[in-house]
Amino acid sequence: MSTTTGDLRALKKRRLGVFWIFAINGLILSTWLSRIPGLRDNLGVSTIEVGFFLFGTAAGALTGLAFASHIVAWLGERRTILWFATLSVVVVGLVGVISVVIPSLVVATSAMFFFGVGASVADVAMNVEGADVEKKMSRNLMPWFHALFSLGTVTGGGISALASSLDIGVAIHFPVMALVLIGPTIYSVYLMGGPQGSTTDGDEPSTVGSRLAVWKEPRTVLIGIVALSMAFAEGSASDWLPLAMVDDRGYSNAQAALWFVAFTSAMTVGRIAGVPLLDRFGRVVVLRASAVAALIGISSVLLVPFLWANIVSVVLWGLGTALGFPVAMSAAADDPSRGPARVSAVATIAYAAFLIGPALIGGLAEFTSILTALWSVAILVFIGLLVTGATKPLPGGDSR
Repeated sequence: MSTTTGDLRALKKRRLGVFWIFAINGLILSTWLSRIPGLRDNLGVSTIEVGFFLFGTAAGALTGLAFASHIVAWLGERRTILWFATLSVVVVGLVGVISVVIPSLVVATSAMFFFGVGASVADVAMNVEGADVEKKMSRNLMPWFHALFSLGTVTGGGISALASSLDIGVAIHFPVMALVLIGPTIYSVYLMGGPQGSTTDGDEPSTVGSRLAVWKEPRTVLIGIVALSMAFAEGSASDWLPLAMVDDRGYSNAQAALWFVAFTSAMTVGRIAGVPLLDRFGRVVVLRASAVAALIGISSVLLVPFLWANIVSVVLWGLGTALGFPVAMSAAADDPSRGPARVSAVATIAYAAFLIGPALIGGLAEFTSILTALWSVAILVFIGLLVTGATKPLPGGDSR
């Protein structure tokens, strides 16, 4: 693909804008997730009611994903990012105020429903925009975009920890973060070229039925399974691994924290380092090697009861799952004409792992143990390994 100097400069600005929006998305998400205890205290609710609060967010996310491809088709990627990313940022600010001014679980949960809608729709749009930048620059960039999301979550968590240590309540912390992030959110869209319509080549299917038809495509469903397996492995490690090491292996809470740090660090490093590997070996080879690494890491964690062996195994687990979700997004967006619809379908399948996974493992653990229940992760990753061939670039595309 030949590009002029002006085209290349514009593409680099678009890439920077996508980097920004991924980081902002991760930062605003971790801002409220890491301060759930403070929200709980302000609302005066029980742990079970916190689950209801989180369900409101998940319900909003599923609703957003159901309509995301249609919204992107109507508004275009950039305008969708502008409106819905801004919505998610504003809602977090409002929830902080609501928790003090109107300490109502129903009101807060209703607000978080709209956060889920905004975040999920913006997520699809920014993945489509990122995939288009990736395609036009003829190189793998999606793992780097998702690495910025990971760095955003780490940054947001660090800021939240600092705010909490300084006794800054969520009623101040959340609105301040929202005010700080609105400007960069809008600016990132203008770096992409402004909030005009679709940025992708080709025509998005013009009817609802044609966009829903992607769910009947075997390749799209198989890519979704790859994303689902890796998302399940990622979410399970974050949600259950530290608890499993405390309850089933007898480690202290401080030692258990090592696994979370090791896993998230490995995920971030894997996404950054994975790009040159994808450039050299291609999606299928790298994803198969990643899945094998994840399987070795998961199995070793579950079978070997030694601290440092476990840490090394968790690093393998993190490295192995790092590329699954971003590469699946790239594969789903190979054909620009149906990119938003396919990205939305794959994202919906993958997000099911985050919603169903914790409950599945928790239910299995009631009858066995958490470590035994985590074998379900290995099984699903193995299934994902079997279908990684679906991520092979479409005929006529580049070799990515």
